[in-house]
Amino acid sequence: MPRGLRLARNMDIALLVAALPIFLLGDLPIAGWAVGAGAYVIQRVVRDVLANQARKSDDPRSVAGILVASMLGRGFLIAFTLLGVGLAAGNKAGLCAAVLFLAAFTISFGMGLALRPFEQGPPRI
Repeated sequence: MPRGLRLARNMDIALLVAALPIFLLGDLPIAGWAVGAGAYVIQRVVRDVLANQARKSDDPRSVAGILVASMLGRGFLIAFTLLGVGLAAGNKAGLCAAVLFLAAFTISFGMGLALRPFEQGPPRI
């Protein structure tokens, strides 16, 4: 993958890093940053590992099963994590974690859509 595409693909991680000083200087709950950023990184690693596993499979049912289970599992993981930090550390920490996670996810999703044509190889026949 060319360097420019790699940088664009990782803008979500750059957002998480850039958000730390904002949390510190803005007197926002650091638990919100830690949980939001940590949950995002964990779900991204799980997404990438399972997407690679699905890419290696030749069975369309296996591919669909892996990808659907990944999406549902990661969704529930994030929902319960954000709910848990909100209950344990307070509403403000839960809201901050949720906003940070959604901002990173939005950037990742948008970049994935924008960069998809540049990352794919020749079409399979």
